[in-house]
Amino acid sequence: MKKILFLCAFVSFAFANVQAQDLPSNPEPGKCYVRCTTPDIYETQSVQIQKTPAYKVLKVVPAQYDTVTERVMVKEASKRLRVIPATYKTETVTYVKSTSGSSLRIVPASFSNDTETIEVKSAYAQWELGAPAPDCASSNPDDCRYWCYKGYPAEYTTVSKRTLASDATVQSTPGGSANGTYTVRVIDQPASVVEEEIPAEFATITKTVMVKDATTTEEVVAATFDTVSKEVLKQKGGLTTWREVECALVEYQALPINWNTNSATLTPAAKSIIDTRLMPLLAQNPGVKLEIASHTDSRGAASSNQDLSERRAQSVANYLISKGVNNSLLVANGFGERKLKNRCADGVSCTERQHADNRRTEFRLINN
Repeated sequence: MKKILFLCAFVSFAFANVQAQDLPSNPEPGKCYVRCTTPDIYETQSVQIQKTPAYKVLKVVPAQYDTVTERVMVKEASKRLRVIPATYKTETVTYVKSTSGSSLRIVPASFSNDTETIEVKSAYAQWELGAPAPDCASSNPDDCRYWCYKGYPAEYTTVSKRTLASDATVQSTPGGSANGTYTVRVIDQPASVVEEEIPAEFATITKTVMVKDATTTEEVVAATFDTVSKEVLKQKGGLTTWREVECALVEYQALPINWNTNSATLTPAAKSIIDTRLMPLLAQNPGVKLEIASHTDSRGAASSNQDLSERRAQSVANYLISKGVNNSLLVANGFGERKLKNRCADGVSCTERQHADNRRTEFRLINN
């Protein structure tokens, strides 16, 4: 970035902050010079970034079915049985006529008292900020604070509980019984069975069967990319030289852009003015810093005028950047209605031409 010092040879060289050996040798009267530091040289490189990743699109292919007929059994084959009844005889059976149950005595469970200690909070350690050191040499107490890694023991509590001494038991005393008799008819000759075959029964049914199961198809959507331009330092500057410049360039010069009402968009005509007025100036003075200043008239709200002027100045700077000018060499300033060229402030009656004098965009070379 160039360091610029504007000097006119027709005035005395007694500058408080410039030494004699720093001035250009053999200056000519009436001329202005700039002390320039050779600029850093950048080159624009294109970087490709992925905007969207590649991904798959899946589609379902439905299953395929067919209708078929099938002969099924609706009733199994079986046998018909013809029974020949059994013959019986009578017998006497002795049985327990009555019984008395056992006598049971319950011995209850017994318990004893006990206690148990449990850990309710685990031991831990943590960093803690200590007080400032009393002999701290800094005026900021935070510079002399220290951290301690402090440990804390576990915490316990004791609870009362009951434990089982002996479980409940049952003591049983057996009871007595009395017998009786009864008669029963028992088989003397078992029954016999004659089997007859009954054939199975069938029917025809219609059913739908799957020929091919459902599947999916896969389509890959390719990733999309975008190209971004970035500036990369190619050659480091820093050498100091003196060069003569036109003195008028250090004062504000008009940039005759006709902005549309309430618009900060550059028209083709405005871009042509920038191409013919500013681009050659920057090319002839490489590394010189350029200020773009935009102003409005006093009509309308001051905040709106300020915003409009800033956007207009930035539009000019953005256009120069798009043409390859290093953005570090551009300063975009909006002054709104703060720097009127005439008396046409709020509340003052002025002609349209007088107001138009205040609606302006200007430029000048400035010190880095």
